[in-house]
Parts: sequence; structure tokens; C-alpha cells
Amino acid sequence: MMQESEIISWFQKGDIAIQYQFQRDLFNKDKPDLQARIATEGWGKKYLSLQHKNGHWGRGFYQPKWISTHYTLLDLKNLQISPQNANICKSVTMLLDEEKGPDGGVNPSASIRNSDVCVNGMFLNYAAYFKMPENKLRSIIDFILLQLMQDGGFNCHFNRSGARHSSLHSTLSVLEGLFEYRKNGYAYRLEEITKAEESAQEFILVHKLFLSDRTGEIIKPAFLKLCYPPRWYYDILRALDYFQLTKSRYDKRIQPALDILNKKRMKNNLWPLQAHHPGQIHFEMEKAGKASRWNTLRALRVLKHFQSN
Repeated sequence: MMQESEIISWFQKGDIAIQYQFQRDLFNKDKPDLQARIATEGWGKKYLSLQHKNGHWGRGFYQPKWISTHYTLLDLKNLQISPQNANICKSVTMLLDEEKGPDGGVNPSASIRNSDVCVNGMFLNYAAYFKMPENKLRSIIDFILLQLMQDGGFNCHFNRSGARHSSLHSTLSVLEGLFEYRKNGYAYRLEEITKAEESAQEFILVHKLFLSDRTGEIIKPAFLKLCYPPRWYYDILRALDYFQLTKSRYDKRIQPALDILNKKRMKNNLWPLQAHHPGQIHFEMEKAGKASRWNTLRALRVLKHFQSN
């Protein structure tokens, strides 16, 4: 079993993005010097080196899917690279100028007129983080709020095929985007956004993060698997990390997920990367089946928050 000093040393040997978030989230030490190095070292440098002269990664906004500009920007945001990075900001601005559909949402499809609320939630997540002008984000906020369903959550099939029950995948992606928007001081339709956040959080809590609200059975076994990067996929660690990020108070309905998270801790006090989501990647950050700094970092900050509430 690794002791606290050994765990600290293990984190200090990780990527600079991990080191930065470890110091910030577990020791309340926000170190701008570490954050500045994310663009010039390790994973951040690798991602930036793969950007083309036209501002895109892959072949454009959403192609090939997992190494596209969209998912690369989401990964860079999750690294917590500096939000003032000029090349990244130019790329996000380009998407806002070139990729909006007739309904006001960003839409990578040439054949599907209705925008995808899950994609727009993820887009808002990084666009707000990189501090895009509010006037460019208003149509995206308008689109997202129109997609709010009667059960309180969101589903990317609602405006495409008439879905009647919200999706945990879509709901969490939208929640992350709305929180980042509010966190960065945007004001447009803020009262409605706050109400949408409350209803969407309740949708997740009604499901105790992974259980059917009708049968009490596990919705999908994959929801319990610790993967990284999450992309658009929902899982309990990503949901718990959202609730700690928003400084939500403890709710007894999250306890089943916390219990599972604790059971996944290995004998050495670390958490594993249980699997990668399938699909093309720019490069491998961590090996599946091994101890994961990403998952250990996220698990520890979740436990730190809820043990103090």
C-alpha cells in the first residue's frame, strides 16, 4: 500500500497537466507557472504540435471523429491548458464563425439540419473556458435551452427522432458546458440556465447516477467503468467529478456511486484505468489495466469534496 508521501511523489512524476491539477485540487495551490508549462511540455505540447496551419486537428470540426478539432479542443480544456492560448482561441473562434447551423447550434453535419445538444454542451464547455465573446455564444445557449425535456434533462435524439426520456450522456455533457459558461461570468439568460442546471442535476440524482428510476437496475454496466478520456460517454466518476466541481452539497443519492468508486481503489491506494473507449487517438496518455493518474486525481478530489461536506 502506497503511503501519502509515495502518492505525492508518484503524481509529481506525471505529466505537467496532472501535476498542475494535483496541486490545485488536492492542496489548494493554484500555480500559474505549472499551468503555463502545459503548452510546452508533455501531452499539451503533443496536442498542439498536431494542429494544422488551417487551425484544425484531423480533417476538420468533427472528422475523423475522435481526433477531430472538436474532441481535441475538449481534451485540451480538460488538461486545463491556459485559456489565453492564442492558437486555440483562434480555432474556437473559427468554429463559431463557420460551423453554426440554422437552429443556432454548432453543427458538423452537412446532411442533418438539427444540431446535436450533446455536441453543443461539449462545445460550450470549451468555448466558455477559452472565453469566447458572449454574443457569439448566445445562439448556442438559445438552442440548448430549447432542448430541455420535461423530465429535466437532455437527449440528443429529442429534436432528431422525438426521444421522450433524457439521456445521462447528453445531460452531463450539457451540465458541464452550462457550468463552465456560468463560472466564466457570462450573463445571457443566466436565470434560465440556473434552473436548467438544477433540473438536470435532479435528473441524474433521481437515477442515483447509474440506476433506472423505474426498476432500480443498473442502466449500463459501462457506467461503472473508469475510462479516460471520457469523450461524450457518461460514467459515475465523470458525474461525481462534475458534482464536486460545482461544489454541490452531499446528497445521499450519490452514495451508491461513491461506494463503487471506493471499491475500485486498488491495494496500493490508486485507481486503475479500466479501459479506453474505442476509436482513433492522437496518442496514448495512459495504459489500460494500469494505475491511472487521471482516475486517481479525479477520485481523490471527489472524495476530498464529499468527505468535507
